[in-house]
Amino acid sequence: MTTTASITAATAAATTATTTTTAPLADARAAGLAHYAARGVLEHVLARHGITFQEQIALRAAVTADAPQTPDDLVTQVRGSLKADPADIRATLDELLAKQLLVADGARLRPTDAGRELIPAVGAETAPMAARIWGGIPAEDLAAAGRVLALVTARANAELAALTA
Repeated sequence: MTTTASITAATAAATTATTTTTAPLADARAAGLAHYAARGVLEHVLARHGITFQEQIALRAAVTADAPQTPDDLVTQVRGSLKADPADIRATLDELLAKQLLVADGARLRPTDAGRELIPAVGAETAPMAARIWGGIPAEDLAAAGRVLALVTARANAELAALTA
């Protein structure tokens, strides 16, 4: 005679085995869904600070640069990350200037104190959420995912370069 506990244990083992063998394969859709889910969390936080995702990317490029950058330098960096239209990126830089997060320093742009403070403030606010999102994933799974995503990024960048050559 089987007990309820042994049936529950057998069901759990079968479910785990089924889950393991039927785990979805990584593909463009899965990567995109993960990106947009995580980006949605970030955009919610950014909205509270009055900036957009693209503004945050451009501001981060300015904040992490060793020296003030020309607008062209920042456009190139942001375009490398977001694959956005250069005119849209220039408009983003104008928005950051209007919000006084960047300031013109001759022909270069540099972050203001408010701009420099915003990046770590957003990081501190998103850190607990990121810990909940990424927490508990085994290091070897994160390493494998990192390798796959790096390879996909390199291949997609090569395809885009061929399309725009």
